[in-house]
Amino acid sequence: MKKILVADDEDILRTLIVDTLEDDFEMDEAEDGKEALAKIRATDYDLVLLDYMMPYLTGMEVLEAVRNEQNDTKVMMLTAKAQDADREKAISNGADYFMSKPFSPMELLSLVEEILEV
Repeated sequence: MKKILVADDEDILRTLIVDTLEDDFEMDEAEDGKEALAKIRATDYDLVLLDYMMPYLTGMEVLEAVRNEQNDTKVMMLTAKAQDADREKAISNGADYFMSKPFSPMELLSLVEEILEV
C-alpha cells in the first residue's frame, strides 16, 4: 500500500484529508514543519502533502531541505496562497504538484490516485 504524509497545522484539514485517503493509502500525519521534516527523513513516503504555512518550518523550508538532501519523494503543496507567484515558487523549489485551498476532497483523491498511479 502506498504511504502518504499529510503535513498541515490545521487539525480539521488534516483529519479531512486522512479520512478522504485512508481507505486507499497508508496515512501518516505531521502538525508542523519540524515534525514533517523529521518524518520525511525517517520514512520513505510515496507522496507528501505539504501545507505552505506551518509553524517552526514553513512548507517551503521543508521542501527545500528535502530537495537539498536529494530526496526524490513526490511533494504536493497545499495552500491558501494561490497566486501564480506562489505556485511558481513552489514548483521552482521542487514541488511536483500544487493544489489551492479550499479544495474538494474528491478532487484531491482523484489527483492523488493519478499521481501514485492507483
